[in-house]
Formats: sequence, C-alpha cells, structure tokens
Amino acid sequence: MRFAVSLLMFICVASIIGTVLAQNQPMNIYVDQFGPFWVDVFDRFSIWTIYNTWWFLVIMGFLVVSTTVCVIRHAPKMLKDARNFKEYVRGNSLRAFPHKVEVSNHNSPEKNADDVQAWLKVKGYQYKVRKDADGSLMLAAKKGSSNRLGYIFAHVAIVVICIGGLMDSELPTRLQVWLGGKKPITENILISEVPPEGRLPAANPSFRANLLVPEGVRTATAVVNVDEGVLVQPMPFVLELKRFLIEYYSTGMPSSFKSEVRITDPDTGDSFDRVIEVNEPLRYKGVTVYQSGFDDGGSTVELLAYPLHGTQSRPFPVSGKIGESTRFVVDDAGTEVSVNFTELRTINVEDMRDGDPQPKALAEHVAAVAGSAAGKRNENLVNVGPSVHYKLTDSSGQAREYTHYMAPVVLDGFPVFLAGMNVSPQVGFRYVRIPADDQLSMQEFMRLRAALEDPSLVRQAALRFAERNGDAAPNSLLHTAAQNALTSFAREGFNGLIGRVPEAEREKILGFTVPMIQLSLIELRDILRERAGEKEIVYEGDEGVRAQQWTQLAVLALANLPEYPAPVMLGLRSFDHVQASVFQVARSPGMYIVYTGSLFLVIGVFTMFYVRDRRIWVWIRPQEGGSSMQAAMTSQRRNLDFNREFDEFKQSFQRLSA
Repeated sequence: MRFAVSLLMFICVASIIGTVLAQNQPMNIYVDQFGPFWVDVFDRFSIWTIYNTWWFLVIMGFLVVSTTVCVIRHAPKMLKDARNFKEYVRGNSLRAFPHKVEVSNHNSPEKNADDVQAWLKVKGYQYKVRKDADGSLMLAAKKGSSNRLGYIFAHVAIVVICIGGLMDSELPTRLQVWLGGKKPITENILISEVPPEGRLPAANPSFRANLLVPEGVRTATAVVNVDEGVLVQPMPFVLELKRFLIEYYSTGMPSSFKSEVRITDPDTGDSFDRVIEVNEPLRYKGVTVYQSGFDDGGSTVELLAYPLHGTQSRPFPVSGKIGESTRFVVDDAGTEVSVNFTELRTINVEDMRDGDPQPKALAEHVAAVAGSAAGKRNENLVNVGPSVHYKLTDSSGQAREYTHYMAPVVLDGFPVFLAGMNVSPQVGFRYVRIPADDQLSMQEFMRLRAALEDPSLVRQAALRFAERNGDAAPNSLLHTAAQNALTSFAREGFNGLIGRVPEAEREKILGFTVPMIQLSLIELRDILRERAGEKEIVYEGDEGVRAQQWTQLAVLALANLPEYPAPVMLGLRSFDHVQASVFQVARSPGMYIVYTGSLFLVIGVFTMFYVRDRRIWVWIRPQEGGSSMQAAMTSQRRNLDFNREFDEFKQSFQRLSA
C-alpha cells in the first residue's frame, strides 16, 4: 500500500504536467517553446500525450488492482468493527486505559445505569448493556463509527477515479485494435473508401476524436488518431458549419473564435442551431463537441510565378488549393516542379520598427515576423496583409518551405515585397526584400534580373556606364571591368566579387565595385524602360531619391537571390478564403465516473478528518451500601478536542457519585 501511495503521488505530478502543458499539439509548437534539445528529452516520456502513455495507464491499472484488493481485504473488518460495541471487554481491563475515572455512590447499579444511559443519549452515543451473573452491569457506548467509512470512501474514490480515467483514455480504442481486428489507416484515402477494419462502431463506448469542418460543409464522421494512423469514428448526428467567427487583438493574436453550427438528428430528421465556442461545448446524444481551434478549409489561391533563372521575366499564372499540390513547368527546357500550398494567412501583424537601411547579408535582411505575439501597447504593430506559405519540390527532389507576402511592406521608408525561405528549424525564415515598382509589383525587378543574364544587354549597360565616366571606347578597361562585375554579381552576388580576394583586400574591392554595379544597373534599368516605351526616370529631387532607393534595394535583393534556391518565386495575386473549425468530439462516460469518485473522495476526506470515533465503557458493580462505577474513554485520535470531551465526561460522571 505504501508503494501504491507513492504511485498516486507520481500520478498527481504527471497530471499537473498534463494540465499545465497543452496536450496533443503539433511538434513544431513544442520545438518553438522548449527548443530541440528539451523536446528530444521530453519526447522520451511522451509528455505531449501524457494521459495516454503506456506508463501512465500501467500505473493507473496498478492503483486500481492494488487499492481494490486493499478495500476487499479491509472493508469488511472495518465495517464489522464499526458495528461492534465491544461490550464483552473485561471490567478489570479498564484500569489500563489512560483516560479513566472511578467513583462510588449509594445508588443501586440499576439506578446508576439509568443515569449513565440518560447522559449517553443526550450526548448522542449509541450503547449496549451487558448483565453479568454477579449483578454487575457493563455499558459499552460508541459515537462517530462512520469514521471508518471515510477510509473506505477515500480508497474506493481512488479506484473509481482511476477506472474513469482508463475509460476516457485511448485504452478502449487500443483494445479494439489489439483484440477487435481494427487497423489504423495510414494512407491518404477518402472516408467513403475506408474499409470496415478502419472504422470504429457507432456505439463505441468511449472515444476522443478530431473533426475539421469547412464553412458550408456537413459531416457525420470524425477521426481518432492511433499511433501513426487514424480510425474513422461515426457520430450519432450530422454537424454542419454555417459560419465561423473570429476576433483578433491588436497584436494579431485571436481574442475569441466560435462556430455557428446546425445539428441534424438522422433518426428523427430534426435539426437545431447552436453556437460552439471555447468553454461552451455542445452536448447531444451522449457526445460532446468542443471548439478546439480553427484552420484553413481549402482556400483557393491565384499566384504569379516569376522565373529566377534565364532571360525570361514574364510571370505565368499558377493556381492551387491550400492543403493540395500542383505541378507546373518553369522554363522552355521542360523543368517541372511541384508546389504544395500549406497555409494562407489573411492577417499578419508585425513589429515595424525602423531598421538600418544599409546593405547587409541575407541573414540580416529579415522582417520582424516573430513579433506577432508582442504586447498590445506596442505602437509599431502593423497589419501587413495576407501571406501564403508553400513547399516547393524541384526536379531533383529537394523540398524547401517558402512564404510570400501579398502586398508590399514599407520597410525603412520604401515598399518592398518579402519573400522568405525556411533555412532550418533552428534558424527559421530568412527574407529577401524585393523593391516594388511604380505599379507596386515585382515586374520591373524581375525584368532587371532577367536582363542580367542577357550578355548583350549586360555589354550595352556596361558600355553606357563607361561612356558616362569618360571612357567611350568599346572593350576599354572600364567597360570590361563593369561587364565582368555585372556578370559575376548576377551569378554569385557579392561572393562573386570577393570570393577569391584575400580578406584584407575585400573591403577595398567592394568600395569601388559596388558603386560601379549600382551605376551600371541604373543604365540597364534605363535601357529596359526605353525598350518598353516607359517613362524616363528622373534622378533629381524627391523622384531621384526614390529611384536611388529602388536601385540600392535592387542591388541588395540581387545579391541575395543566389541564396534563394528556387527556380521560381510565387507571388500571391488573389485568393478565396475558406475558414474551417477544428472540433474535438468526445464520448466520455468516464467523466461522470470521475465526478462520482471525486465526490467519494470529498466525503471520505471530510469523514476522516471531522468525524472522530469515540468509545466509552462503564462497569457498574454492586457493593455494600451502594455501587461502584469504573469508566474509560478512548478514541483513534487523542487530540485536544478529545481531551476536552473526556474532561466533560469525567465531570459529569463524578457528579453521579453525589
């Protein structure tokens, strides 16, 4: 039993962990919260699903068995002892009790017995009288015998609570997998195609399933996660999500979300509407539906794919659906890629503090996208609009995760498009800033990128740069230097300029090559605008300052593109957002069993602490001229209250000698 008590304390500590730590969340949430090292340590104990781990269930099962055996062994003895008055105790043994009193008077034994019985009745004692052959009387009284029930209720409560916990765990489902022939589904198939061994019975006594319902969709089935697969769980009603409502804090975090649903009973055809929100679930036909979260319900997105290699700059349309994949060809050579659209975020609240506009490496050119959980009083928080997340798989099978903001974001006073790439789970997303043109698009930048891969255009731009700097001869030293710099820069960024230069000389080399590249790109931009018949750029006044900013940002973005390993960049053009509610559906009969066990526990604890078992024996013997009385009082807990009660009994008993 001591071992069982130790395990009970272990269960209590584990339950505290399961209450404080959100259970059954995606692993990336735990990685962000604890880091990879501690996630690996905690994962060995499966604290993410602590109530369904094998060791938790084994401990609960052991507590049920051991405590049940304890109750079966000791409860009959305790009940028998509680009913027993123990009137056959020997009178002489009362002298051995620490709390005793002895008096004599001139009354007969019967008269003294009547007086003692009257006092016991007033004080609420039950008693029993034993008459001996020599005329002596033994009165055995007891009070608070229900104290023994407290021990029984407390131990039974442990059994009941553990049984309720086992019923509401994954154990019933796993028993059906182990013994009932059920087999979790691991492949991606339609619910209608799930075989019978992948379906749980509609009368399943206990389950906890998940349900994702897009707006306007009706469903009567949920899924139960089992190991690496799922089982389909039919529900006794049809649930339709009519509308999903969500409100946000100024930080962009959801403040509240709820679902307007319609429930239809297939047996009667009756239906009713209800609102489900956090802490206000729906209960119907023994099943409880909780508002667990929200997700994308299959939004459609329209994007423009900008080639990042070759001389082609014109984008081509790509459409898709969140949660699904699509394939397309990116160039004339037939290079095919696959893109899986993973997430559409319609709101992105970011911390837009002014940053340093000087050129930096790609790792430092990041948007403050980690500021979504900033405090409400941060005045720099701005909603920068929708973004799309996707995973691109190239022809070699290499897959990377990308994100792109739909609208340009004003950083350092200039609108730029943010294109991010997930480098690694430890580093997170890194962003390329692509300057927006006069039409608030990426088209002019992408045209400039493509022109850098056209040798004739590069040669022409380098020649114009040389002419403006007093060297009009073709293939002159300045012309050749500018042309080679542009070619190396387009291929490898800044690393192409200083990759083979000693570290001590790199700053000096960048000091004259970067301005040369910037001025050459201005010439290249002018050439492209002339060919397109667009307005000539004025490099004076406010318009000139803006043109210089655009060029500086373009240089930086072009320097970062070699580290953006994708053949295309997908820019979000439009979308049709479909919201979905995530529900947790549970049939948990063990919940009421746990409530019953908790009630037993309260009764048991209060009975043990506040009901004191007290016993009194009074031995009355006839003697010459009257009778003598010897009494003793005892209790399981001899505390101050007991001493006070004995003093009162002693005074009352001594008054009988008058």
